[in-house]
Amino acid sequence: MPELPTPFAQTILLVEDDPTNVRVFSKILNKRGGLNVRHTENVEEVLAIAQAQEVDLVLMDVSLSHSMYQGKSVDGIRLTQMLKADPKTANLPVVLVTAHAMDGDRENFLTKSGADDYISKPVTDHEAFVIQIRSILPPLSE
Repeated sequence: MPELPTPFAQTILLVEDDPTNVRVFSKILNKRGGLNVRHTENVEEVLAIAQAQEVDLVLMDVSLSHSMYQGKSVDGIRLTQMLKADPKTANLPVVLVTAHAMDGDRENFLTKSGADDYISKPVTDHEAFVIQIRSILPPLSE
């Protein structure tokens, strides 16, 4: 059963191709963080949602194994670059999420993508995860 949107709550766009991660992240962000969560791994949808300013932050999986754009495979790094290059979406916070957590990966992924932050999977400390996401979210507009 999909989570019902919480009125006046900020919305996270979860760009993730693993159904288990989608369920876990959605539940943590909704139940513990009081945030609305939308999900897609479709590149055109991500771009349209971001350009329409329908979300407050993008949680982006680095390894999107099924995502295609204009006939080419697109990963989370490339999709983040596309969002950051578009003046309409350049200021939308993007947080990379990846299981590739080797030394130097954080700096490399952030520099290469232009993302605002990085979280490694698996997320074990749910409270710290919500605090990190909330710290990056823009303030609610009155």
